[in-house]
Order: sequence, then C-alpha cells, then structure tokens
Amino acid sequence: MYFVVMPVTSEALKRDLDQLITSAQLAEVADFIAFLRFRDRRRHITLDPAQLSALATEFAEEDHSLAEAGMDDYSAMLAQEDWQ
Repeated sequence: MYFVVMPVTSEALKRDLDQLITSAQLAEVADFIAFLRFRDRRRHITLDPAQLSALATEFAEEDHSLAEAGMDDYSAMLAQEDWQ
C-alpha cells in the first residue's frame, strides 16, 4: 500500500477547516495547534551541561547537609521509642 504525500498549503487547510461541521472537531484542531506551539517552544530550550553539573553538585551538597541534620532528630526519635 502506497500513500501519495500531497503538499499542504494554508489555503487548503483553511478550506478543510471551513468544512468541519461540529464545534468538537474545531476544538480538536485547536488542541492540536496548541500542542504544536508547546512542542515548538520546548525544542528551543538549550541546556548548558556546565550549568547542569553545577546545579547537580549544589543539590547533592544540600541533600547531604539536610540528611545529616535529620539524623539527629531521627536518633532522638529512636531513643524516645526505646525509652517508652
């Protein structure tokens, strides 16, 4: 089975949109257009590996310090449970 790809023009799309009958069909087209715009915006985001590395290091250090701070509270809770 072979498909022939026809060139798409804005005029042809406008004609197709004019032939849609229900508001539900138009809503589906509007949702798809919104998705295409969203996807296009996401493609333009470039991530700097050096910045990502610095952020990962910062988060790891913060995570470690929070874990260390929480250990004192955890030890105190265990001691209180043992006492009861």
